[in-house]
Amino acid sequence: MTNTLLPTRSLGGINVSAIGFGAMVLSPGMYGEIDDSVATAALRSAMDAGATLIDTSDGYGEDGHNERLVGAAVRGRRDEVVLATKFGFRVPPGAPAHTFPVKYAFETLAVNAEPRFVRGYAEQSLSNLGTDRIDLYYPHFPDPTVPIEDTVGAVAELIEDGLVLYLGLSNVTAAQLRRAHAVHPVAAVQTQWSMWQPIDEDLLTGARELGVGIVAWSPLGSGFLTGNVRELGEDDFRRNIPRFSAEHLAANYDRYAPIRALAAELDITAAQLALAWLLHQDPAVVPIPGSRTPAHIEENLHAARIGLHPDTVARIGTALLEFAPSGTARLL
Repeated sequence: MTNTLLPTRSLGGINVSAIGFGAMVLSPGMYGEIDDSVATAALRSAMDAGATLIDTSDGYGEDGHNERLVGAAVRGRRDEVVLATKFGFRVPPGAPAHTFPVKYAFETLAVNAEPRFVRGYAEQSLSNLGTDRIDLYYPHFPDPTVPIEDTVGAVAELIEDGLVLYLGLSNVTAAQLRRAHAVHPVAAVQTQWSMWQPIDEDLLTGARELGVGIVAWSPLGSGFLTGNVRELGEDDFRRNIPRFSAEHLAANYDRYAPIRALAAELDITAAQLALAWLLHQDPAVVPIPGSRTPAHIEENLHAARIGLHPDTVARIGTALLEFAPSGTARLL
């Protein structure tokens, strides 16, 4: 089936739909259990509805599950999409795991982005995805023990060899972006950004100055901004996010009421309002919401066609000043 056309945006020279699709939610253990057939249907509905940027990682799901799922779903339609994936979480056997602190309940994560392992990560992802090139390749997190320049240099070699087309960075600071960009042009930086969590202003400034696109992960606040999250299942990953604790979640739902009311006034969903608002923040931002439900996926992608009057954007800004969510949602 041919894609429905959506408005497009440029990520450092890569032309993609103004809203992409984040596949993380399609692996078990993220938002609870899910069957692969349901996940595949979700991916194909995203492509049918016009999403041309599909985002995954070798760290989503067990043993490359998410990449394999994406690869199977795009088979026969590979040239319709830009495949973006990330590396560093699948630390090779016997290699050191380099830990760093995070603000979630589990307190630390571990990566290895040493240059000697980068080609192996890419070759495994290429196999998982069933493709001959990765369109956009990110180190998932900066390795605390490895200069970002060294990791980027290894990706640059993959680009030279044609295995990767564009370099991305994920969860970096403005200083790391600038250092990396001096080694090889960065097409996109992936960072947390939504009504729920503002972007780091220094990072935004740096991206604008360098002409780097911004891929906004968790643009719907891990689902909270849909207005439908009142409680979580026992196996839901979001239980690790302090802002989703029972106490904070109830308070935040009440504080979000004015935004939900404004969406109803505009006759759009709260999720559509959150995505349309984000698109109005910068012409180079591309949100990557994830969902498991085809109807919700289509609704989310339709937000790329929703224009907001400047007065409405101003009203949202005022409402967000009052929102002030309880608890932290920031990973780093």
